[in-house]
Amino acid sequence: KKNAALAANRVKIIEKIREAAISVLPIVVIVLLLCLTIAPVGTDLLLCFLIGTIFVIAGIGFFSLGAEASMTPIGNRIGTALTKTRNLPLILIVSFMLGFAVTIAEPDLQVLAETVPHINNTVLLVTVGIGVGFFLSVCMLRIVTGVKLRWLLIAFYGIVFILAAFAAPDFLSVAFDSGGVTTGPMTVPFILALGVGVSYIRSDARAEADSFGLVALCSIGPILSFFYTESSGTLETATASFANTSAIGAAYLHDLPKYMGEMAIALLPIVVIFFAFQFLTLHMSHRNLAKIVIGILYTYVGLVLFLTGVNVGFSALGEVLGAELADGWTRWLLIPLSMLLGWFIISAEPAVAVLESQIEEVSAGTIPGSAIKQSLSIAIALAMGFSMLRVLTGISIMWFLIPGYIIALGLSFFVPDLYTAIAFDSGGVASGPMTATFMLQFMIGASTVVGGNPLIDAFGVVAMVAMMPLISIQMVGFIYRRRTTTELTREHYGDDEIIELW
Repeated sequence: KKNAALAANRVKIIEKIREAAISVLPIVVIVLLLCLTIAPVGTDLLLCFLIGTIFVIAGIGFFSLGAEASMTPIGNRIGTALTKTRNLPLILIVSFMLGFAVTIAEPDLQVLAETVPHINNTVLLVTVGIGVGFFLSVCMLRIVTGVKLRWLLIAFYGIVFILAAFAAPDFLSVAFDSGGVTTGPMTVPFILALGVGVSYIRSDARAEADSFGLVALCSIGPILSFFYTESSGTLETATASFANTSAIGAAYLHDLPKYMGEMAIALLPIVVIFFAFQFLTLHMSHRNLAKIVIGILYTYVGLVLFLTGVNVGFSALGEVLGAELADGWTRWLLIPLSMLLGWFIISAEPAVAVLESQIEEVSAGTIPGSAIKQSLSIAIALAMGFSMLRVLTGISIMWFLIPGYIIALGLSFFVPDLYTAIAFDSGGVASGPMTATFMLQFMIGASTVVGGNPLIDAFGVVAMVAMMPLISIQMVGFIYRRRTTTELTREHYGDDEIIELW
């Protein structure tokens, strides 16, 4: 039995790595073609990028397997255990603690904090963690009471844009980016599963729709919190280079232990909370507990490999590639190339696969993950195109965000609630570490060469990526609803026709 289990595990790992390779390789091919033709870069950077690709593929594979085996069941079981208590204050307090803990474990937020100048990382993590914790409690209250998501979104985004009117112009893009990066590969599986678990407290038809929307609301907390952090100074960009292959190896060996330590500390609060629930209420069997522990180890290994790959290999090349393309006639290729990268980059975001499987499970297959993925690809391609347009022209991000959110919130009145919740969740999911590292650095490199202000023009790409799916997925819901209504009105049955209802 042990040998059979090991063999099954090995097959799963190979399958996940194969899926990750299929997702990442299109981006690698595009980058290689650019580097070998119109945008030459140093051999050292290209080699570093290729090594990073191996890390990223292995990291996504291990993380996907680990999230399925650990983060999703942990969130689900804790959510179910909370509902059994029927104790609303306890649900809200534990939700706040979980939101704070899972935010501290989110690697994307640390990447953003290191990129933005003069922001104290500890202050940033604590304030944003409080924001996510508060809104996760709001989410639990919404699930229990059944308040419609759209009214909460309208109210809280109204507050966000009112505060934005008083914020410094060079701080707006960073503030909105913070909302996108917080809901990344660590936060999403846990929060989605927690929502499904807590929704079991209700048995009405809308419970499944209300189990989504948690990521959407939790994305608002960091934006509000970020308005109260302090930032000053200008962004300094440093072009990475390596003297030889030994220097490349040294860079990976330097960052690998760093992320091993950071991820161990980041995962610790979640592990402690889970074992506390296991001891007090869950009482899982040794076999199921062992599966979750192994899943946590896979998640840890995957995150360490992924973060090392994107931060050492992808970020360095992204900035240089953007700068090379922005110099000369190739500047006119920046917008279509950004859109092309955006189309493929969504497949390489680890949390997207988690969202797809969760949607298919909750909707019993009526909403295929492939439809969600295709609409996300279209949305992210447009988001990248608009972001590069901002880099080249200096248009304020508010000219995109205000109309975009008005359209998104307006669509919520014409589509099923489930699609609205999924759409707003997808916005946070799509803006993951690939966008926060490679594409953000790509925009920074281009902005520096064209003479713009990266803090105003380059930052905001994560916010754009978080906004566009709100429109595209709700459009899918609108089309689905119209098609279903049309099919129902066209169906006619004869008097002697037998209809099988099962």
